[in-house]
Amino acid sequence: MRMKSLIASVVSVMAGSLMFAQVDINGGPINNPSPNVIDGVYIQQHIPTKRMIPYEHVREADVIWSNRVWRAIDMREKINHSMYFPFDEYDADNNWVRHATRWSLWTVIKTHVLNGDLTVYSPYNPLAFFIKDGDSFKYPIVPPPGKNYYTDSLFRDQLFYYLGTLGPESDLPLVDIYGDDSLDINGNYVYPPRDTNWVLSKDVVQYRVKEDWFFDKERSVMDVRILGLCPVTYDTDPNTGSISGMKELFWLYFPQCRFVFNNYFVFNTHNDAQWFSFDDLFWKRQFNSTIYKESNVYDRKVETYKAGIDALYESQRITENMRIIEHDVWDF
Repeated sequence: MRMKSLIASVVSVMAGSLMFAQVDINGGPINNPSPNVIDGVYIQQHIPTKRMIPYEHVREADVIWSNRVWRAIDMREKINHSMYFPFDEYDADNNWVRHATRWSLWTVIKTHVLNGDLTVYSPYNPLAFFIKDGDSFKYPIVPPPGKNYYTDSLFRDQLFYYLGTLGPESDLPLVDIYGDDSLDINGNYVYPPRDTNWVLSKDVVQYRVKEDWFFDKERSVMDVRILGLCPVTYDTDPNTGSISGMKELFWLYFPQCRFVFNNYFVFNTHNDAQWFSFDDLFWKRQFNSTIYKESNVYDRKVETYKAGIDALYESQRITENMRIIEHDVWDF
């Protein structure tokens, strides 16, 4: 009996220690913000500690049909607000302040890009900006082995152009701004530094997705695999602030993103006890999107031959064609 009591005491102590231990997987927000404090009834540790579900293996010989499409996920749509959540800002000391419990998809992406866990692929050829084929993952921006944004200055300078922009240049004479202080020790004018405008969650208005739809005859299913993910902002003039279009920041290889997305919560509007992960959100297709391009001989986007409501109809037509093909496979 004494041995059983001793074992029970040890188990209870271990359980109590686990309850008040701070679970911090991938650096994401948890409901155990401080020692001996639980913001809720229990520690929400299933998502931060769960293992990623691997994709089913697919042989080339088993794929009897395939189609590649590119989608745009608009953050203005209510169903997509689970990814949005503009709850991060920079304070007066230029420190990145993130929400304590809920992170947007951009917050997760930026955190792990800075840490070096996610590889950024340039949306254009760094040597020829007019060649925009970055969705093929041809131009990786990688730090030296063992380095990241915080520890390598060269990588930090390269990555800045994909995470932020420089503010407008001053149109006032330097003497009007600084007076005599605008001269260096050699008597030369020193230009004032331009402000740094970091991309925040509220600035990401769209995510673009590259995916392959295919029919696997071995499993007899129509399946889809997301290959790439791209955050998009408005392309604005730094001097006037006018919007000239959309700007792709960079592409991410989605199979690599799954290892990160798998351990971050997504808000569930129907049940606070059943929050799922960002990987679950993409796996279960819990978002709304429109097709802006499909594989074609001209490699052209829908907007080049359709406009307005006709472009939406074209997106629906492409989706319906894939459904018809799946239906025809089973039509004997």
